[in-house]
Amino acid sequence: MKKTLSIFALAGLLFSCSSYDKAVANPPLPSVVNSSNAEWLQHVDYKMNIDMNTTTYQYKGDQTLVYTNNSPDVINRVYYHLYFNAFQPGSEMDVRSRTIADPDRRVGNRISKLKPNEIGYIKVNSLSQNGTTLNYETVGTVLEVKLSKPIQPGEKVTFKMAFDAQVPVQIRRSGRNNSEGVALSMTQWYPKLAEYDDEGWHADPYIGREFHGVWGDFDVSLTIDKDYVVGGTGYLQGEPVVSGSKKTIRFLAPRVHDFTWAADKDYIHDTYQVSNGPLLNFYYKRDLPAENLKNWKDLQADTAKLMKFFSENIGKYPYDQYSVIQGGDGGMEYAMSTLITGKRSYGSLLGVTAHELAHTWFQFLLASNEAKHEWMDEGFTSYISALAMNSLRDEPRENATSGSYRGYIGLAKSGKEQPLTTHADRYKYNGAYGAAAYSKGAVFIAQLGYVIGEDNLKKTLKRYFNDFAFKHPKPMDVIRTAERITDFELDWYLIDFGQTTNTIDYGVKSVNGKTVILERIGQMPMPIDLSITYTDGSKEGFYIPLQMMRGEKPTDATIIDDWAWAYPTYTFKTLKDVASVEIDPSGMMADINKENNKK
Repeated sequence: MKKTLSIFALAGLLFSCSSYDKAVANPPLPSVVNSSNAEWLQHVDYKMNIDMNTTTYQYKGDQTLVYTNNSPDVINRVYYHLYFNAFQPGSEMDVRSRTIADPDRRVGNRISKLKPNEIGYIKVNSLSQNGTTLNYETVGTVLEVKLSKPIQPGEKVTFKMAFDAQVPVQIRRSGRNNSEGVALSMTQWYPKLAEYDDEGWHADPYIGREFHGVWGDFDVSLTIDKDYVVGGTGYLQGEPVVSGSKKTIRFLAPRVHDFTWAADKDYIHDTYQVSNGPLLNFYYKRDLPAENLKNWKDLQADTAKLMKFFSENIGKYPYDQYSVIQGGDGGMEYAMSTLITGKRSYGSLLGVTAHELAHTWFQFLLASNEAKHEWMDEGFTSYISALAMNSLRDEPRENATSGSYRGYIGLAKSGKEQPLTTHADRYKYNGAYGAAAYSKGAVFIAQLGYVIGEDNLKKTLKRYFNDFAFKHPKPMDVIRTAERITDFELDWYLIDFGQTTNTIDYGVKSVNGKTVILERIGQMPMPIDLSITYTDGSKEGFYIPLQMMRGEKPTDATIIDDWAWAYPTYTFKTLKDVASVEIDPSGMMADINKENNKK
């Protein structure tokens, strides 16, 4: 998700939707990988019929949802997300935006000023379980449902719902008539069943950011004015059926945890085939300035390069198409698709596309709980998209993630940092959230390469994708994957960097002839890369293993004795007189005070 951070300079980007007129029907389902958490993977099948009135921006829907309880628990209640209810005066999103110290400038106090015909809402008119009428209550953006009969382990139940809804004026991600004139940006627009897993229900209210969903299959029929061009998650089934002034379009979307669509009368629709990959769709308004129209044309070949980079460096993209759609309020990822604003310089357009496309892997295929572990999708996405963008440069940067390091170190020194275990809605400052989720999250994975070695990190990312795609991985799954690749002990890394605000600060305390003394000033332990220049002008690299890691990364440096964390200093002797010493010459360790790294 794209956020603009004034305090800690950051940016994030997008994800997209599929076409109805050049789609592939009935693609093969992505394969399922077995893992230890497979028994907790709930499943939903949605079938929805939607009738959109483009004059009032209201729509009617009926939804049949088949829910499979794959957990070992008996389920006594269920919850649905009603995200559009956030766009009403007095909602939690409205109040939070008006009371936080650094509100998102796109929201501000705009929700509080919405008129009745401008607000968003989803009103559930009826709901049944296997034909039995249910009692339910709408509480803000959550529908609380009391079941007529508990759902047993392994049981399937069918919920049928009728609902009315209104598309809000575009404010945050979703809405009508955005700043660039896109008619409908339909994200988080339907009653969406909340996730249940080994940690219980995840029925978080929609306050500021981040989503979580149940894997399933979608069958969506949309009736809309026939002159609207529509892009949406999934694959078209046959041609649109025209009746009078309207048409009905049917999409099937296998193995996704969300469904998004956008529509406008003035969309241009281009396609670009990725070699040995998916069909790319691009939807953008024909009334864009000439420079922006050219940018959208130029974007297509580069997006294909990005798609290949991610498939080669994480895992193969499993669907037959992906769409980049002008819409929304910045950049935001969705299943098989992204919505991005289109009036950008080419560098910005490509950058936001790289970021949101990367979200296809982190978070739409590796579907971590964004509300609890926002850094796993935003941070890992920022890391891999920085590498992808660097691969497109004529002169690649030595450290593609240097911006993330600066952002994290700025946060660590700001006095406003909260641990990465903080719920996405519970950060005191939006800027601190952004620097934590994007910058520190990116440094978490980049610095892991410093700890275990870059080749091992590459293997870890691929193994992580292979083992946890189409699941809901958690932070320890990343660390355990790295441990399986390396046979190191790495829980300390997750504990200190991911669960505390402990910082890394190592320094050169003294150099005296052949004797070097280093000191640990920060609380977080790390192995140490060291470069020594001797008085004769020669250089030598040393590697000091961290004792609690129980192993050494692959290195050409001279490996010397372990450093146990509790010892604040470390002394060793060289064979020749020392002229100078430098800790971490690569800059890949997130040391918050680099001034004491040299002597």
